[in-house]
Amino acid sequence: METPTRLSDYVGGVFETISSRKGMKKAIDKGLVTVNGEISSTGKFLTGGEIITLSSEENITQKPNVKLDVEVCFENDHLAVINKPPGMLVSGNKKKTIANALAYNLTKNIASDALSRPKPVHRLDFPTSGLLLIAKTHAAVIALNKLFEERNIQKTYHAITYGKMPSSGTIATEVDKKNAFTEYNVLQTVSSEKFSCLNLVELYLKTGRKHQLRVHLASIGTPILGDKDYVKKGFLLKGKGLYLHASTLEFVDPITNKPISVTKELPKKFRKIFPEA
Repeated sequence: METPTRLSDYVGGVFETISSRKGMKKAIDKGLVTVNGEISSTGKFLTGGEIITLSSEENITQKPNVKLDVEVCFENDHLAVINKPPGMLVSGNKKKTIANALAYNLTKNIASDALSRPKPVHRLDFPTSGLLLIAKTHAAVIALNKLFEERNIQKTYHAITYGKMPSSGTIATEVDKKNAFTEYNVLQTVSSEKFSCLNLVELYLKTGRKHQLRVHLASIGTPILGDKDYVKKGFLLKGKGLYLHASTLEFVDPITNKPISVTKELPKKFRKIFPEA
């Protein structure tokens, strides 16, 4: 693709079940079109290489609901913020996913544009814990995706890294050949016999690339503790999982125009290393 193209302009006529651009726009507005697994809006720009999928409302309704308790940190009529446990998929072909557990945990919306199943509007890696934003209506899907596209949702993460690192900085290493920016502050450091030192780090995503935080921290020689993919040889911590947590979400509710700020405290495994965190 030589120039970026709007999703609504590109997909018209691509799918056999929809023959017009208007029909495709309606499907996008209903949250039935995903790009690389994420629900997208008509204004999203494609640059080439994306996987575009069209779902039917019937197929979505038939997906299984799972009776699995998920902590709800915030909820109103059209959106929610939940605490994703580590070691759980947000969505996918598995039965045990966050997406399949949402209907069991959230209050059902009775509005005319209510989704039959609440939808996560962004992702967290399988081993990452923390706050995940959920849409409960079609209007919320579109509005929240627009906030993400315009980078008007502030996400703060915390990680424990190993190895000496500057007290603060910006990492600008490319991820998947795309510009990526992460700001960080080291909050605390403790000595470690195995790892030399461990750092409690606060992280701010300025872009949203796949595995960005994990790639960036590894790129400066201080990988995240427990990361199997970006580990230094001989430094894998087994059995504890990844020490990466999505701790804060801040944004203006696009439906009510009220500011929302949700924070989830660090998991116990973090506080065992940094008791005062």
